[in-house]
Amino acid sequence: MISKKKFGTFEGVFTPSILTILGVIMYMRLGWVVGNAGLFGAISIIILAHVIAVTTGLSVSSVATDKKIGAGGIYYILSRSMGIPIGGSIGIALFVGTALSIALYLIGFAESINGYFGFGMTINHFRITGTIALVSLTALALFSTSVAMKAQFIILAAIIVSLISIFLGTNDFAPDTVQLIAATDSIPLEVVFAIFFPAVTGFTAGIAMSGDLKDPKTSIPKGTLAAIGVGLFVYLVLAVFIAFKVDAEILKTDYNFLMKIAFFAPAVVAGIWGATLSSALGGILGGPRILQAMSIDKVTPKIFGQVSGENKEPVKALFLVFLIAEVGILIGELDVIARVVSMFYLTAYGFINISYFLESWANPDFQPTFKIKRWIGLLGFIACFAVMFKLDTMAMLGAFAVIGLLYTALQRKEVKLQSNDVWRSVWENVVNKGLKKIAANGDQNSNWNPNIILFSGRSEHQSYLLELGKTVSGRTGIVTNFKLILDKNNNKPLKKTEQIVQDNTFKELGIFARQIKVDNIYTGITNIASTFGFSGVEPNTIMMGWPKGLENSVEYAQMTETLLYLDYNLLYLDFDKRTKFGNYQTVDLWWRETDSKNAEMMLNIARFIIASHKWNDTNIRVLFVNNNNVDRTIIHTKIAALVDNLRVNVTIKIINNAVEQKPFYELIEQESKATDLTLIGIPNYKIEKQAEFVLKTNQLFETIGSTLLVKAANNFNFLDLNFKDKI
Repeated sequence: MISKKKFGTFEGVFTPSILTILGVIMYMRLGWVVGNAGLFGAISIIILAHVIAVTTGLSVSSVATDKKIGAGGIYYILSRSMGIPIGGSIGIALFVGTALSIALYLIGFAESINGYFGFGMTINHFRITGTIALVSLTALALFSTSVAMKAQFIILAAIIVSLISIFLGTNDFAPDTVQLIAATDSIPLEVVFAIFFPAVTGFTAGIAMSGDLKDPKTSIPKGTLAAIGVGLFVYLVLAVFIAFKVDAEILKTDYNFLMKIAFFAPAVVAGIWGATLSSALGGILGGPRILQAMSIDKVTPKIFGQVSGENKEPVKALFLVFLIAEVGILIGELDVIARVVSMFYLTAYGFINISYFLESWANPDFQPTFKIKRWIGLLGFIACFAVMFKLDTMAMLGAFAVIGLLYTALQRKEVKLQSNDVWRSVWENVVNKGLKKIAANGDQNSNWNPNIILFSGRSEHQSYLLELGKTVSGRTGIVTNFKLILDKNNNKPLKKTEQIVQDNTFKELGIFARQIKVDNIYTGITNIASTFGFSGVEPNTIMMGWPKGLENSVEYAQMTETLLYLDYNLLYLDFDKRTKFGNYQTVDLWWRETDSKNAEMMLNIARFIIASHKWNDTNIRVLFVNNNNVDRTIIHTKIAALVDNLRVNVTIKIINNAVEQKPFYELIEQESKATDLTLIGIPNYKIEKQAEFVLKTNQLFETIGSTLLVKAANNFNFLDLNFKDKI
């Protein structure tokens, strides 16, 4: 078996990158850029484009020295850091951009060769010449990658000779005054930038060869940054030289002016042809390898991952690259192709930079040997999308839409690899920092954010308790449901992985679910309440079904007293199996003069209830029992002020009970018989009075619909409103 030849830094990364950078844009459009933008404008465009190239190159180099880099270059890096869905969607965009860039280089080649030999200069003539060149280069790539790589050295030498010939050229076309800024009739700078930008994308040609490198971790940083640096130097020097050597009007209209000013014109011709053909060859070699890597990962059809011949070339992937490049050639206009290619590359580069930023910020396992500042990735990301927005907002939105569709499709496809996913690290880091922030602030928040431990059991109406638990928690609250498995034999506990409950019901409601073995239900609840949670997001509420027939249960009474001692809010639901929650249209809140904390908690619960979809057309009543003949106007005013502070729309009803002194539960039975959900405060709880309290409550529950008993914790006083004192 013949081992595949591997390449070093100079041959495998620097040379293909610099040949693509010093390519068709430098020879065929740099003068046009200077002519339209002026010298200062051209320098600004070159520097801005290289800010994106440098930040992206640095980001890629850093990530490349942390992870094992396989075939596929930038796609491989993105998929192993940001996950297959985002890596695959950007990889596809990068692949299409690479394939279309081949057309860009070959149309530039066609413009030059047709003009030099006097062939036709129409779009159709460019299409014919470009197609012939594409077929020839594809045949060369099929024949031998090694031969194609070696041909690069001859082309590199030709480019160097052509640049020397240009700098030694004539002064016959020198302007009277150098145009420093854009003229009023010039092309807009954003259009000029879009056409120039593909000049700096060439560094990806070397990265795309990652699977063919001896030591990608060393070669990619060195070769990539060297190529970008050399390219920046050449473009700046050549732009200044052109501005002083050639009149701006000539630069705007004559794409072949370099041959006219050169000391030896054939050397420039050789450089142009060599640079354009080598750039196209770089895309022909690199594009199939991106597609091959994606096909191996099952992102694209696996047929494109197949290899043929002794050198194991991805022939089928190469054929697809050929077809896409031919479509670009049929467009026939270099400037149009350049703008399309710019959008593809800017999108990919933006996500490469944010990938590095997120890796370095969130992933504790990110340990690159090539270290750069984190903000470099963020700067590159912002620069990419700021430029895209300025160039073509609709094209940017279109690119986002395409990437979004690809991302969604790959997520549904559920492609998985044994690789890191930076998003998990990002969320873990966000959670970690958020918890520290919350813990540092203590209980300074004025709003109650529920964190509920729910014991829903396995009854036939469990789903309604889960539903109400999620409703009461609101949009940002947390609900964790515990299933208690009674095990009086004290067998081994469930493993951590077995304690996690995977159930569609919980998933749809957004409820965390756990199961745990206990030898006693009541002590199990107490133990969970005492230990579950961690700093910053400790549970603050216990919710469960109302227990029937436990009037004399000492264990139940001790459990309740312990939960109150632990400063938990208690929510006990008596679910009416017959009426359920009725029509989800009426909620009654029952208040007593001594119920300030319970009253506030009821109002907070009401806020979350009316925010849910099923309860959004709900009528809420606050019913206050006036046992002490206090002025109704005073009571109404105080309740209205409290209700207004909590932003809940309610109807207030004052029930004068000073004369008749009817029992509280009798009044509830009279007023709330037809109410869908009734909230009642639990009075100060004493074990010795538990049996009487439970008995009366059970008798009430037989006459009204679903009811939620509320007992606010001692520390539940976020609004600093003592209801009793105000009345």
